[in-house]
Amino acid sequence: MPADTLPRLLRRNAATMGARPAMREKRHGIWQTLTWSGYETLVLQIARGLAARGFRAGDRLAIMGDNRPQLYAALLAAQSLGGIGVPLWPDADPAAIAVMLNNACVRMAVAEDQEQIGKLRAAKDQLPDLELAVSLDPRAARDGDAAWLIDFATLQRQGAASTAPVDGIADGRPDQVALLLCRTGQPGVMLSHANLLSGARSIAEDEEVRPTDDALCFLPMAWIGDVLYSLTLGLSVGFTCNCPESPETAARDLREIGPNFLAAPPVIWESWLRAAEDRGAHASRVKRAAFGWARRVAEAAEHRREAGLSRGGTRLLADRLVFAALRDQLGLSRLRWAHTGGMPVAAEVWRLFHGFGVNLMQTYGPAELAGLVTVHRTGPAAADTVGFPAPGTEIRIAGDGEVQVRGNNVCLGYDGGSAATRARTTDDGWWRTGEAGALDATGRLTIHDRLADIGRLADGTRFMPGAIEAHLRRSRFIADALAFADGEQFVAAIIAPHRAALAEWAERHRLSGTSLAQLVALPETRALIREELRACNAGLPAPLHVRRFLLLDHPLEAEDAEARLYRDRFRRLAIERYAGLADALFRDPLRSTEVPAEDAAVRPAQAMVEDVEGPVVSRLEPAHA
Repeated sequence: MPADTLPRLLRRNAATMGARPAMREKRHGIWQTLTWSGYETLVLQIARGLAARGFRAGDRLAIMGDNRPQLYAALLAAQSLGGIGVPLWPDADPAAIAVMLNNACVRMAVAEDQEQIGKLRAAKDQLPDLELAVSLDPRAARDGDAAWLIDFATLQRQGAASTAPVDGIADGRPDQVALLLCRTGQPGVMLSHANLLSGARSIAEDEEVRPTDDALCFLPMAWIGDVLYSLTLGLSVGFTCNCPESPETAARDLREIGPNFLAAPPVIWESWLRAAEDRGAHASRVKRAAFGWARRVAEAAEHRREAGLSRGGTRLLADRLVFAALRDQLGLSRLRWAHTGGMPVAAEVWRLFHGFGVNLMQTYGPAELAGLVTVHRTGPAAADTVGFPAPGTEIRIAGDGEVQVRGNNVCLGYDGGSAATRARTTDDGWWRTGEAGALDATGRLTIHDRLADIGRLADGTRFMPGAIEAHLRRSRFIADALAFADGEQFVAAIIAPHRAALAEWAERHRLSGTSLAQLVALPETRALIREELRACNAGLPAPLHVRRFLLLDHPLEAEDAEARLYRDRFRRLAIERYAGLADALFRDPLRSTEVPAEDAAVRPAQAMVEDVEGPVVSRLEPAHA
């Protein structure tokens, strides 16, 4: 049997590993197991049930909810009938869902619970084509008398009673659309079976993946990372996918499972690092001192490693005394390798996890390129690169700095958007990523920024905010930053400090304050950040030095799951939120600025705007002598 479509891989695994666990799901505190044979049976039942309801080749099936075996099975059932799965973001609101379902021409949906069904009810008047919704939770189907709503068990029973053949499992083609991935305000990306499998095969060629491995499926099914590492790689290799009880219990379930590999975006790695630092900050004085010492050892060891030198014996001692226990607490003790992607990870975070003994590697791969274009390989690597081209992938840099890609991972195009697809394809067949980047002498790729976000200072200097923000995040005291300069005379930044790093620093210097608001209020903290920015400026061209900054007393946080995983949406929403403060950064004179009353995003009512390298000379006013 050729293993060239996802349903065929399922049939192969059921035939060769039928009694082995394919999926596990935690329900009411107990892990429930679905074998490969049971998985195939479930998919067949769903497929036949959908077919009885009128689902045909080419139809689209929406998937709504958190990671659940039944939802993964529903995706495969749609593909078995020659249809297309359309996973949606679990926290999307009814208005966004209506837009996505209408744009994708969805007639049927499978939803997890009452919350997701409630969104469909709220948007039903805007969904004239929606004929059927299936709820995994029978209570949602009983809540009302909607003719278009049934529960999952009913669909499953109808499928089990049907004797209709499901030919798509045997006859599907690699070039058929398998998934339609949607993002807010963007056309859906059409990915074929061949696209997805090319990414999975690239991972299997570069990394050690075993059928006996355990993976944790805890990130949205609408994210290309989950599609690649959970659904596609899981079917390709045959390892066990474990679905946590809920997103809120994912960290605890991670410790129980102890996965053998892991793929997560930078925001997840940063949250785990903050959790570890918080535990260290609240431990006894001896343990705090041990953690601080071990962290400094890790940082020094990774700088040596990047230079191609030995990390030294002290690193091994720190591992025995601190890092081994830390990995166990996080659930990473069995981890052989880990990938991060979706946005650049801060160099400080990357170095620390390597120092902690986690083999973390950066990747690059938007949904249009099946989630994988480049990946680091085990061994010394520069923290600001995203690795080498994946097997079978070619990369070139266009004259304007755009990264362009060719290979089997290039999507079939945008749904219903031939003009949009043509706009992203060069005359000689390369896919235009819309990202600015560079290849170094060894072939490693660095992503600078989105071309659409690149601007110019008033003097014409090219300004790439993403590159400057990544540069600022190298400071251990800066958790995140937003850089501004387009059309202005200089670069300014809104800084979100790293609370745990500030707290440790404040304790060492016997300064009062533990909350982020208390720490930011200290003049010593502003002086520290000013010095950190001066150090960062040393690595930037003079016209791009950050000249002014404003400290937030709270983190820069994503507003939804999509923003947590994609930097472009995160940055756009953050800029909208802090538009008033961004404007205030460029006022003259600028020493103390009152935050507009309508801007509830920043506390307290007064925000201090600081010069980094002395007063900025205003074009509008003469400089003071």
